Amino acid sequence: MDVTRYSVQGMLPLQPGNLEDNEKFPNFCLHADAQSSDDCDCNQQENKEDYYAYHTDLSTNNNSSNCLLKRKQSTNSRRFPPSASNPADALAAVEPPHDQRLTRMAFAEQQRWVTVQQKTFTKWLNTKIEARNLEVKDLVKDLSDGVMLIHLLECLSHESLGRYASKPKLRVQKFENANLALDFVKSRGIQMTNIGAEDVVDGNQKIVLGLIWTLILRFTISDINEEGMSAKEGLLLWCQRKTACYDEVEVRDFSASWNDGLAFCALLDIHRPDLIDYDALDKKDHRGNMQLAFDIAHKEIGIPKLLDVEDVCDVAKPDERSLMTYIAYWFHAFSQMEKVENAGRRVEKFVNNMQGAWEMQSAYERRMRALLQAIQEQIEVWKQATFEGTYADAKAQLNQFFEYKKGKKRQWVAEKSDLATLLGNIKTKLGTYRLRPYDPPAELSLDALEKRWAELASNEMTRAQLINETIRDIKNALRKSFADKANDFAMALNTMQLAISGLDGDVEDQLHHVRKLSESLSPLDQYLDKISELDQKCQEANIEENDFTTYTYDELSYELGLVKTSVQKKLAFLENQMVARSMTNLTPIQLEEFESVFRHFDRDDTNSLQELEFSAALASLGLVFSEDEMHDYFLETSGGRDYVTFEQFIRFMVDVTEDQNTAEQVFQSFREVADGKPYVTEMDLRHSLVPDEVIDQLVEIMPPHSGPDMSEDRGMPQYDYISFMEKLINEQNNQQENSEATQQNRSDAEPQSPHTNGV
Repeated sequence: MDVTRYSVQGMLPLQPGNLEDNEKFPNFCLHADAQSSDDCDCNQQENKEDYYAYHTDLSTNNNSSNCLLKRKQSTNSRRFPPSASNPADALAAVEPPHDQRLTRMAFAEQQRWVTVQQKTFTKWLNTKIEARNLEVKDLVKDLSDGVMLIHLLECLSHESLGRYASKPKLRVQKFENANLALDFVKSRGIQMTNIGAEDVVDGNQKIVLGLIWTLILRFTISDINEEGMSAKEGLLLWCQRKTACYDEVEVRDFSASWNDGLAFCALLDIHRPDLIDYDALDKKDHRGNMQLAFDIAHKEIGIPKLLDVEDVCDVAKPDERSLMTYIAYWFHAFSQMEKVENAGRRVEKFVNNMQGAWEMQSAYERRMRALLQAIQEQIEVWKQATFEGTYADAKAQLNQFFEYKKGKKRQWVAEKSDLATLLGNIKTKLGTYRLRPYDPPAELSLDALEKRWAELASNEMTRAQLINETIRDIKNALRKSFADKANDFAMALNTMQLAISGLDGDVEDQLHHVRKLSESLSPLDQYLDKISELDQKCQEANIEENDFTTYTYDELSYELGLVKTSVQKKLAFLENQMVARSMTNLTPIQLEEFESVFRHFDRDDTNSLQELEFSAALASLGLVFSEDEMHDYFLETSGGRDYVTFEQFIRFMVDVTEDQNTAEQVFQSFREVADGKPYVTEMDLRHSLVPDEVIDQLVEIMPPHSGPDMSEDRGMPQYDYISFMEKLINEQNNQQENSEATQQNRSDAEPQSPHTNGV
């Protein structure tokens, strides 16, 4: 039974509730649907002190019903004065004076609920009867004649209630209309207690609100079922599930959980994210969020505005019944959307099932036509293909053929198998739906595909044979081309080697021939470059053997290097000989010594010495200078270049020996090496740091000593350097005399010019 209560201590307003657990004080209780104390189910309690103690305990006990007791005016009121015409006055008559203000506050809170309920229920009722172009403005007053109530029940039940007074004037007519409506409600199995026609006709606000709430529960909320729970619990569970993924929203009830507006925004976002940007909301703007949700729900979804923002927003405890009524509209609206979507999916599935077979037929014909066309195009490409005659082109076409077999060919094999399977599935599906069997056109049948496939296999084999044959021919041509040039090159090298080894005669003639041979080396380099290009092509063609020649590029390159070295050495030797012939102021021994030293330090066989090599050569000859002096000598001798030729080296040595290495000085040097002895030993020469090759030459050409010797030198070879030097000095003098005589003879034999005769 629905009641409205006040707690005596504190008079805190609470929602209307049920008094089944607290039925002890009927004289201090007013049920919303009771007309007298006899109608109340509460047990009689006469002790006023027990009343206060009991309700004081209720205000502090969390397990109590936590409801407000409100005094009810009773015909049997032994404790209330007759002048207490309303519940607030009745309570004031028995309460202590200092609690009167709290009583008025509680009563005002209850009146706020009543106002919100009446406004919400009025809007709900108007949504139900608007199909009949009817409107209720004052809920209690407009329902008092029973006409609007009958219209409401007929709209809710979609049934006619029969004849009634559509324009009642008399009170009895209004009673008949009200009874007709209440009897119909009871006939639908809706339980009503202590509600009579007089409550409707007389405009008992709480009774009328209770009646409308009962109808809302029956016709709007009772059909809500979530996992078998009751209507209220099911609706709450639905709200909790829909808003579970929103951190700022926690729906615990149909009261304070909704006063910030975010729960309504979350319901919109979860069902229609296209209508609201939840993340962009200002979570602190409670009124703005709620107004936005109400407006969108009304304009875009068609949910009537049963509530105003001020009825819910920032209210400590909004009215539960009003919120449930409004939220039920949200549930039905979104549930209907889901039903429509599900129905659409079922229709779509049905249509897809019916059209699936035809779509499969269309796909089969389209794919079969594409496969046959692709095969025919590939055959035409092979027939029109040509070769450029190069290995790179033939290899590229071979790679393309391999790519075809690994890629396109495998795709076609898979597509061929899929088409056969698809055709079988089409026949099976048509048989399942008992539809006419499908036979593809003859040009798109599996037999047509097999015929085209056999043609593809034949052309594929022809293509592979042609590519392989072309590659073999190109490789053989490369082998022959390389072999021809390699053999010609080897013959040219052999001819040049023979020419070098066969040189004879005068030095000048030999030098002339060697220079000609040196000039012919440049064309050989160019020819070898061509051989290198052919060798590279052979390597690119993976040619590892060549039956047409025994030569390789590396061998020919190495042999050409040997020929170049031979020509270079021969040319250097002959040029040095020409230089030696012109150096008449050097003894043969000196010239041989200088040439030997030059060759020793010319390590790169360029017939020239770098600065360090030049310095080392002079040091080996006993000429040691400071670093600056050596650098100056090098620049002067080389003429500013970074190397010294053999001729420049010999001329430098001539200049040096003319000042330092006279025969007498050499003779004196031997005496110093021999330490004054008339002979010299190998040990003496080695102690003087004479190079080994010079010692070997001296040992061969110097005569042995036969005179007295030193005891410490006995047993060792002794050489007579005195006789050796005297002989060289005599030969040098004779050569000089002969040279001067020859020069004089040539001068005498030359005819005198007219100018000479004139002198």
